[in-house]
Amino acid sequence: MKSLYVRLVLTFIAIVIVSGTLGFLLANAYYQRNLKAYNEQKITRIGQEIISLYQQRSALDLPSFLSHVANLNFQLYMVDDQRTTTTFGTPFRDQDLSPDVVQRVLDGEIYRGITEERHGLFVTGFFENSLKNSIGLPFEEKGKRYALFVRPNIEQQFGEVHILFAFLLAAMLVISVVLILVFTRYLVKPLKTLTQATKKLAEGEYEIQLDILRRDEIGNLAANFAQMTQSLKQLDDMRQEFVSNVSHEIQSPLTSIQGFSQAIRSGEVSAEQQEAYLKIIEEESRRLSSLSKQLLTLASLDKETSLYEPSVYRLDEQLRQVLLMLEMQWQDKRLHIDLELPETSIFADKLLLNQVWMNLITNSIKFTPPEGTIRIGIRKDERIVVTIEDTGTGISESELPHVFDRFYKGDKSRNRSLVGSGLGLAIVKKIVHMADGRMEIHSEPGRGTVMTVRLPAYRVNGRDSSGLLSE
Repeated sequence: MKSLYVRLVLTFIAIVIVSGTLGFLLANAYYQRNLKAYNEQKITRIGQEIISLYQQRSALDLPSFLSHVANLNFQLYMVDDQRTTTTFGTPFRDQDLSPDVVQRVLDGEIYRGITEERHGLFVTGFFENSLKNSIGLPFEEKGKRYALFVRPNIEQQFGEVHILFAFLLAAMLVISVVLILVFTRYLVKPLKTLTQATKKLAEGEYEIQLDILRRDEIGNLAANFAQMTQSLKQLDDMRQEFVSNVSHEIQSPLTSIQGFSQAIRSGEVSAEQQEAYLKIIEEESRRLSSLSKQLLTLASLDKETSLYEPSVYRLDEQLRQVLLMLEMQWQDKRLHIDLELPETSIFADKLLLNQVWMNLITNSIKFTPPEGTIRIGIRKDERIVVTIEDTGTGISESELPHVFDRFYKGDKSRNRSLVGSGLGLAIVKKIVHMADGRMEIHSEPGRGTVMTVRLPAYRVNGRDSSGLLSE
């Protein structure tokens, strides 16, 4: 298989050859259409001037006069009425000429051989050294008729020019090929660098240096490649971190379960301790079950394989049902629940949004101190806005950008019983994104947190979900 370098070199050389050929054909067409007739008229005028000059100087000897004219780089061929031929200057290479043509000229007609005769389709016919490629002019001298065939001696007039043009053409061809070889290598070099970088990337090496300062398509390609490399590096780092976090989250409860079950089987613990150990084993088993469910949910959401199935339902009723399901938790902490839930319909996936409200309200309950307050409200602007506000411990400014990251658990000094798997808010954000919504969070340590979910409004026949005319 030919390399890109060879393909480019061959392409450029083909372009040079094709462009040269087309240029030659265009020049030939221009000569055939415009210059050929002009050249014939010019030679005809020169021949007429030669005859006129001789007739004005009748004292001159005709052969001597024509010899001097021939010395001015002309080829002359003269035929008298006795069909005697005389050549002046360099002889024509081909002197084959029809007797009828000679007779026509002797009878007073001008022979226009340049246009009348066929000399090939190319401009090279201009250089054809034949008697047919000349102008025949009639004249009389001392009662005798002559036919004078005139043609410039092209080889003598343009011999040096031929050599110069041949050298110029050869030099242009050689220089063009050399420049093509050099500059094509310059063009291909960054592509080779990118190829090597691709191989390194496939081997897992992400520290790749590329020239991204070029202001052309290759520079853009290198910049995009560098950006892709960084994205893949981040993705690989996230994958490794994800595996590490999952391993840690699974290993911790398994270690606890293994240790406490061995202690119980040893028979060296009291019945009261066995009950406490069994309770811990049960709690850790629930943690593992919850973690596996959350991981499966995240995997399904990441694939987005027909998981989101929207329908119309009452959002305010869904929030009330979630509060009823969590009633024991917020009543145990004697929390005050403040609701502002006007009748609101929404077009969304009911099961998935139920997970959103469960996660957000559970977090508010978990991090709100006893006798605190949780406010849940729905309002309408251009979208449906659900706010869940608590008077809990709050989140520091440094932690806010990371709360939706997977396995992020915030302050490590918190009570272990309050810290979950770190997947809840990641699932929330993913579901809200699938619902074409947005998540916002505002929090101050010691003053509480406000979680805001903005979802598309549901409208039917120009009316919004509350039955009011939409603006």
